[in-house]
Amino acid sequence: MAMTRLLTSWLPLPRLPPRAPRYNSPWRCRRGRHLRRAMPVVAVAAASDNVGSTATAADAPPLPREMARLEHGSLLVGGRKLLARAPPNVTLRPAGAAPGAAFLGATAAAPSSRHVFSVGTLARGWRWLSLFRFKIWWMVPATGAGAAAVPAETQMLLLESRNSAGPAAAAEEGSAMYALMLPVLDGGFRASLQGSPEDELQFCFESGDPEVQTMEAVDAVFINSGDNPFKLLKESIKLLSKIKGTFSHIEDKEIPANLDWFGWCTWDAFYKAVSPIGIEEGLRRYTGKDSAGLREGGAPPRFMIIDDGWQETINEFDDEFLLEQTVFAERLIDLKENHKFKGEACKDLGDLVKKIKEEHGVKYVYVWHALLGYWGGVLATSDPMKKYNPKLVYPVQSPGNVANLRDIAMDSLEKFGVGIIDPAKIYEFYNDQHSYLSSVGVDGVKVDVQNVLETLGHGFGGRVAITHKYQRALEESVARNFKTNNLICCMSHNSDSIFSALKSAVARASEDFMPREPTLQTLHIASVAFNSLLLGEIFIPDWDMFHSKHESAEFHGAARALSGGGVYVSDKPGVHNFNVLKKLVLPDGSILRARCAGRPTRDCLFSDPVMDGRSLLKIWNLNNFSGVIGVFNCQGAGNWVWPVKETPYVPTSINITGHLAPSDVESLGEIAGDNWNGETAVYAFNSCSVSRLQKHQTLEVSLCTMTCEIYTISPIKVYSGAVQFAPFGLINMFNSGGALDDISSTVDAAVTTIQIRCRGPGRFGAYSAMRPELCRVDEQEVEFSHTKNGLLAFDLPHNPRLIEILYRAS
Repeated sequence: MAMTRLLTSWLPLPRLPPRAPRYNSPWRCRRGRHLRRAMPVVAVAAASDNVGSTATAADAPPLPREMARLEHGSLLVGGRKLLARAPPNVTLRPAGAAPGAAFLGATAAAPSSRHVFSVGTLARGWRWLSLFRFKIWWMVPATGAGAAAVPAETQMLLLESRNSAGPAAAAEEGSAMYALMLPVLDGGFRASLQGSPEDELQFCFESGDPEVQTMEAVDAVFINSGDNPFKLLKESIKLLSKIKGTFSHIEDKEIPANLDWFGWCTWDAFYKAVSPIGIEEGLRRYTGKDSAGLREGGAPPRFMIIDDGWQETINEFDDEFLLEQTVFAERLIDLKENHKFKGEACKDLGDLVKKIKEEHGVKYVYVWHALLGYWGGVLATSDPMKKYNPKLVYPVQSPGNVANLRDIAMDSLEKFGVGIIDPAKIYEFYNDQHSYLSSVGVDGVKVDVQNVLETLGHGFGGRVAITHKYQRALEESVARNFKTNNLICCMSHNSDSIFSALKSAVARASEDFMPREPTLQTLHIASVAFNSLLLGEIFIPDWDMFHSKHESAEFHGAARALSGGGVYVSDKPGVHNFNVLKKLVLPDGSILRARCAGRPTRDCLFSDPVMDGRSLLKIWNLNNFSGVIGVFNCQGAGNWVWPVKETPYVPTSINITGHLAPSDVESLGEIAGDNWNGETAVYAFNSCSVSRLQKHQTLEVSLCTMTCEIYTISPIKVYSGAVQFAPFGLINMFNSGGALDDISSTVDAAVTTIQIRCRGPGRFGAYSAMRPELCRVDEQEVEFSHTKNGLLAFDLPHNPRLIEILYRAS
């Protein structure tokens, strides 16, 4: 598909020197100025390569798994030139024993707590996808070519180089080479990538504490290459986790059980006005227990989050003119619930949680808190807080943060300060809070405002050191006090937090769903999908709540079905669209969760699905026996919030035609098995149509703005040499294949029986080239339909134990 650069007019703001810290700390560590000696490196010769020269390594055929190397100022990966004109202070060393993987570093003439190193220019023929922080809390994607437009605070740079151009090359397996550049944590320092007006690629290397200094970055930027971008990311993150030891791959983590159940969050329903009365009213409306509610609902939440508004906090600034400025500077004064949760509606938080579970069937109750207790931390003079030795400090943002978008919350905290807990006491703080919550029946926590720590490193050994300390304490407390790994990390999109997540298994994938902002809906879908490329290797990405009764509800609901994460809404009591919810939630409250993180298909990775006016966004995932592709038209409805536009965006409607193929689903062959001949059956959810395609055949899809279609891709298997069959699952659900648990077959004389274990109730569908003799559900024969195009369908009136489809040889 056509590709375009997202940030066409971007130029980085001037790099400002670090601001003087506005506080002193009594918890001074002995560290002085860290002057590290580099591990063995390969020195770079004086740069002499010309980016525009012809006979270069970049033009040579790809050599997969060839060792990355620096030669005469050029960095070669997989036999192709990636960087040219690298300065002589740039270094490279192998990343363990992995072929092709290496660490890029650099040396400086003098020690500093913040360095900006140039690593040269990007060679011709490469285009890139950046995941960068457009504000301190969150990442978004950007695409382009050339180093100048790489945004500040880039935390992942995926690059592609092709042997030839055009659609044929795009479809040809192995025609592309992918390079991955991951700025990582190196000791007490953290790296990020950025471009310069001189068209140089740079990495910023900073500690966040003026007294933690170095002259050299040794393992600052991880580099790897391969011919499959998804395998490249997975293998790289697994390798990095072993080398660094500060985080774990998602496959090595315990997955919270609540992810398989439909949820409700109180945030957009009540915001900070949440109360026991409102919570109970909302649950009655979902379950139909209120005579004024929708009894036919059939989407009972089994998981809920009591969001911000339950804690005992105070705004110290008793000035009506400062209230708006200080809303984010409120501080925590006690670990227990506030007065709203003590009274006639419920005796205390424990009483409310008991009602939620016993009267409304909720299995898991989480509550919200900030990483530092509350947005403005804790009140240092509060008696319950004094035991944690808190102190008022003032955040200092990195120049990279303010180079993109400033954030209103950080502006408030910079002015009014944060009550930070002594890092030596932080485990005690978390343990006290979580043990209390656990004692009243709470099952887990959503921990927000995490990235603020990166601005508080002065006096604590720097941003990486303090993040490690807090993250370890948080994970240990969660493990001790809650039954499973029940933690959702939020506002945590800095690499300090991402690469400190040893146990944390769930993290929000983007900025909030904002129901009152119509131009941000398509941005949300694009952001969560692209961010999941990186986050999905370390966490189960949480694509956030949404409103089921909203103009974008179908759009968001379809995306959540493909996310591989939890599905939850933030509806106001009684304000629901059960037509949408029933496509996501079974009557028992369970959901059909896909196997991995939903991510853009390979041909979408370097396109702008929001603003180029021609690209559809395709998101793929896997189930046990099929793949799934969601196609979304995100064009025309909004624009990226960075760079800032001078005039408001006016939404338009654009009709776009594109194509999909079964091969867009990565690893489909692994699900199909060894004897698969490449044929698939494709079921389109909205049109209810069935197509039979070879894996590289394409299907045309045409969508207007803010519409989508979901395709279940099921490999066709041949049973007994004659029965061609491919199950779709529950075709009334967005992710129909997520309902399939097991498929087997038996042959008895002339009868072939396909046996399926499928969740229900719902409408079961499958592709069957021939009409079966009969269908049975739990040994009871059922009526079925079979169309000319091979769609076999029948109803499952309950959650069945066994489906049998019988064919008799002619």
